[in-house]
Amino acid sequence: MTSPAPSAAPVRARFAPFERLGLALVRLFDPPMRAVQRLVGVGRMPYVFLLPNALFFGVFVFLPIGINIVFSVTGGTALFPSQRPYVGGQQYAYLLDCGSYLEPATCREDHFWRGVANTLKFTIFQMIAMVLFSLAAALVLNRPIRGRGFFRAVFFFPVLLSPVVVALIWKWILQRDGLLNAVLTTAGGEKILFFVDPGWAMFWSVFVSVWAHMGFYTLILLAGLQAIPRDIYEAAEMDGTRPWRTLVRITLPLLWPNLLVVLVLVLIRSVQVFDEVFVLTGGGPGTATMMIVQYIYTTAFANQVQNFGLAAAASVLLGLVLFGLTLLQLYFTRRKAA
Repeated sequence: MTSPAPSAAPVRARFAPFERLGLALVRLFDPPMRAVQRLVGVGRMPYVFLLPNALFFGVFVFLPIGINIVFSVTGGTALFPSQRPYVGGQQYAYLLDCGSYLEPATCREDHFWRGVANTLKFTIFQMIAMVLFSLAAALVLNRPIRGRGFFRAVFFFPVLLSPVVVALIWKWILQRDGLLNAVLTTAGGEKILFFVDPGWAMFWSVFVSVWAHMGFYTLILLAGLQAIPRDIYEAAEMDGTRPWRTLVRITLPLLWPNLLVVLVLVLIRSVQVFDEVFVLTGGGPGTATMMIVQYIYTTAFANQVQNFGLAAAASVLLGLVLFGLTLLQLYFTRRKAA
């Protein structure tokens, strides 16, 4: 004989104060909402609910974009737009004036193009590393291994940390008297000045970014792997298909929509990287790890002469690139949904 189901009365009694609070709020907002409905009509009520969000975006997104565009076509050092002379496209012409875009030293604003070159290098290396490591981690975590839930949480944990915290942790590990050099000297080696050598500085910038964010992309790929029907793998196993051939001919083609999403998201984030690299290396040594966003920040706020117009023009160019990448993401997302 089965035991009777537990009564829901204790649970309802526990949440009764919250129910009363919710009913009180409904009664409070009901009269004004009814008045608004009578004023605008039932058909326009969705716009009423969208209005607060639209106002928020207008004030904190679209208005700053408009102000930034105004700054990009003005000159001088004044802060207020009304005090800045109109210069048209001079800021853009100054940024784009290059003898060869492949050689930043031939450009009038060489720091801008060094930032572009560093960002491009960082993006290429990070995309390759991020996709490979995220895919490998997703393939491993998709297998019935012991402690799978624990390892999934471990891989995702760095995503929950602030990028500044992540950079500070790794800076403490990699600095001259940091943990890694302590291990090297204990093992009989010599200290390595990771932040003095340009190659090491770029390597660790990519490594720290991959370490901090690969958990998020691993989850995306893991969701795609779990959506693949198991029947396909069982049929391949019955046919004697080798694991590598199964990966290339079955897993990767069926996982391709998720891989495209990961590629586009990694690309967008790599182009606008700033906080982790800035805290970790400060853009050094020299300008070896100075990214485009750091150039914009330095030009507008950190230099002795703050050139808001030039920084605004650089940010507009970067915004156009990000807008194109966002359209690319939407295109692939819709293709995946279709």
